[in-house]
Amino acid sequence: MSHHLLSRALVSINWLSEALKTCKPGAALRILDASFYYPPIRDGRKEYEEKHIPGALYFDIDECKEKTSPYETMIPSESYFSKYVGNLGINNDTHVVIYDADQVGVYYAARAWWMFRVFGHSKVSVLNGGFRNWVKQGLPVTSEVEKPKPESFRAVLNPSLVKSYEDIQRNRNTKEFQLVDSRPEGRYLGTEPEPGEVILPGHIPGSLNLPFTSFLTEEGFEKTPEEMKQLFKEKGIDLTKPLTITCRRGVTACQLVLASFILGKEDTAVYDGSWFEWFHRAKPEDRVTQWKDEK
Repeated sequence: MSHHLLSRALVSINWLSEALKTCKPGAALRILDASFYYPPIRDGRKEYEEKHIPGALYFDIDECKEKTSPYETMIPSESYFSKYVGNLGINNDTHVVIYDADQVGVYYAARAWWMFRVFGHSKVSVLNGGFRNWVKQGLPVTSEVEKPKPESFRAVLNPSLVKSYEDIQRNRNTKEFQLVDSRPEGRYLGTEPEPGEVILPGHIPGSLNLPFTSFLTEEGFEKTPEEMKQLFKEKGIDLTKPLTITCRRGVTACQLVLASFILGKEDTAVYDGSWFEWFHRAKPEDRVTQWKDEK
């Protein structure tokens, strides 16, 4: 594409800005705003409607999920995903660029990126630095919401990239893959509450902790591949061996999947139900936590 393309998974703000000068968003290039917040202290869709990158459409993570599941953010069926993204004017040849407006730079965009990859779409990138830095650089924004022409999209699930509760249970004995939790250390240990406080904090036995924010600079950009590689190494994570990431509900886990992908590892999986499902389904003795009832 150009020297501004940092990797297949990451594009720079300069690259997108230049691309928009020659290519109007459409079936060839589609930009998605995947901003979503939990607890709902911010309204991602409302903020999108007020201000977004010109031509961007809103990808609603809370809408594009399996709605019959009792767990928080499970991937939908192939047919649902096909229809959802097709209605956003995306086909199997579209280059999709995803961003979000969270202050950390990249938060929910990585989840949407992972979903496209799970459903067989490789032409998908995350905007490095996110909307925060797009605005900071003084680039154009708009409140105009475009109505896309629907396209035909065929989703094909890659089951190797998604782990189930049963997979995690079995792995406790078989040790088929490394399990890494991407939440902040306090929530992993159980010393700080989970957002919304509908479940207690803690972690799955045998999982390591590597917070997703470790991979981002203070300015909101992805760290260098060398720095990313060092972060995995310091935790004793072997990128040549099978790896699965968990978090609260399979969202920030995708940041570590993105990081490992940038480093050349394309088979990192996500435990989609993550801690929320594990908390509800596992026996109390199978949950590790330092949480005290009197808190």
